Amino acid sequence: MKKYFSTADLAVIIITIFLFIAALFTKGFQHDLFLELGVLLVSVKIIMMNYKNAMSNKNILEELNEIKRRISETSNKNKYE
Repeated sequence: MKKYFSTADLAVIIITIFLFIAALFTKGFQHDLFLELGVLLVSVKIIMMNYKNAMSNKNILEELNEIKRRISETSNKNKYE
């Protein structure tokens, strides 16, 4: 799980689920249920966006490291020629 979510993400997920369940039992299953579901979905969407950004950043860093490696190989090759 740590591979996909940070500790902060897991904390937000747990707190959001806990608050959602608490709101259901304190407000009832009918009253403002759609509002609570909306809040839950917004939290889930933010977490999903954070995950996508983390994966995108990881891919960009890997590509940058590959570019650096190739540049250093090329410059080292040119030094010896």
